[in-house]
Amino acid sequence: MTGAFEYRGGALHCEQVNLAEVAGRAGTPCYVYSAAALRRAFRLFEERLAGAPHLVCFAVKANGNLAVLRLLAEAGAGFDIVSGGELFRVLKAGADPEKVVFSGVGKTPEEIEAALQAGIHSFNCESEAELLLLSSLAQRMGRTARAAIRVNPDVDAATHPYISTGLKRHKFGIDIAGAEDLYARAAALPGLALEGASCHIGSQLLDVAPLIEAAERMGALVERLRARGIGLRFLDLGGGLGVPYRKEDPWPDVTRYLAAVRGIAERLHVELLLEPGRFIAGPAGVLLSRVLYRKSGSGKEFLIVDASMTELIRPALYEAHHEMLPLRRTERGTLVADVVGPVCESSDFLAEEREIENLLPGDYLAVMTAGAYGFVMASNYNARPRPCEVLVDGATWRIVRRRECHEDLVRGEEA
Repeated sequence: MTGAFEYRGGALHCEQVNLAEVAGRAGTPCYVYSAAALRRAFRLFEERLAGAPHLVCFAVKANGNLAVLRLLAEAGAGFDIVSGGELFRVLKAGADPEKVVFSGVGKTPEEIEAALQAGIHSFNCESEAELLLLSSLAQRMGRTARAAIRVNPDVDAATHPYISTGLKRHKFGIDIAGAEDLYARAAALPGLALEGASCHIGSQLLDVAPLIEAAERMGALVERLRARGIGLRFLDLGGGLGVPYRKEDPWPDVTRYLAAVRGIAERLHVELLLEPGRFIAGPAGVLLSRVLYRKSGSGKEFLIVDASMTELIRPALYEAHHEMLPLRRTERGTLVADVVGPVCESSDFLAEEREIENLLPGDYLAVMTAGAYGFVMASNYNARPRPCEVLVDGATWRIVRRRECHEDLVRGEEA
């Protein structure tokens, strides 16, 4: 449990707010985010990197809520985006476009033009074809596009295969073996300021050793490029730091990691860019749900709740684990049950064979560490309106995205 979420008098609180009050008034399912937790996680990076040229870019794909983005922008964050829609969001939230980095393997011409027009910090390019397109569009618009090439350092992130990205067999980036020759070709392209090198090996890493190894390989690449006359000014090492989803999981050694990458950047005299997402937003959020039914059969116990894979798809997609806590502690002991939602899919579960508080219909529970890759991956499958989102700041809370209604489900359609 993060410091932002704790029991007081038997009731689970987010900061100073009783979550049962939020569930009762805002309804469920409902995402709740802690402003203090978001600020604290971002500040950790700033404190460890103080005095060194750096830019910490929050990965918008982890949580794109406008209030969350505005809070981080006001704290000084930059943003890592992967689409034109995310560019629109961060600008709407008040982000400084010069602190925006555009990643992603399939940028469209329209998205690139919008980012050039906005004047973003840089593009992380993932193919030679993209470099050629970026050069052409920048030249036509009379702009100079700052760019980095995303390189696969071929370091095994040892994480879930769906969120591993840094091996040469993955769709992302350029194999490090061919990177130097591509840099040499791209450096001559007009309209392009090839000033950086970029990598991202995967997500949810609790061991920082692969991240440090990747950073060292990227540092060596920068030195080889300089020997060929290609001087780079920034090194973007992506994100990847994990968070403990299970009670027994450790926190990654962030101090060791930041000291190592800072040392590499200072040795090379480059600006250091980092793109944390999950590490900042994951522990700062929970998903509130209400128990609808209890069901027994063939030795199985089921808790049927009003949240589902349409609100939180991580358990179904990644077999991910999320701790679950009652909003009010009871004296009923525990049971072992599957926690499942109403969606008509056997994969619609939030937990399987989980020892959990002996909850009854009408009781509320919190799905912990749900602030990243939660609402952003929500869907309207089974014609389910998406949930509301709430931001807690101290003793106050407010709805920062209203719950969808049935009319929202058919908006834009014609019968």
